[in-house]
Amino acid sequence: MIKKRNIVLAVVLSIITCGLYGIYWFICLNNDANALTPDDSYTTSGGMAFLFTLITCGIYSWYWAYRMGAKVDKLKNGGSHTILFIVLQIFGLGIVNYCILQDTVNDYAEN
Repeated sequence: MIKKRNIVLAVVLSIITCGLYGIYWFICLNNDANALTPDDSYTTSGGMAFLFTLITCGIYSWYWAYRMGAKVDKLKNGGSHTILFIVLQIFGLGIVNYCILQDTVNDYAEN
């Protein structure tokens, strides 16, 4: 079951908790995106994606941004989210990626 999340509240909670909620949000977003695109080759769980990001000191997050951008493109039937996600990630604006991905996931979520 995919849960609809309030994007503004998620950003505020991420800031207030010094990023701890952001980790939870990252993991949930990854799992939700995988559930929405079961035929996609990238199905790494959210926990593993977070672990890979830690192990590689953030380098894996660029690959994650690329894959999630591709998933958004697939769910929205086109676009160039892959490039946008990578650029935002490189400039340290990964939370914007979370917001865009959450907006897409919310379109398919149950209330």
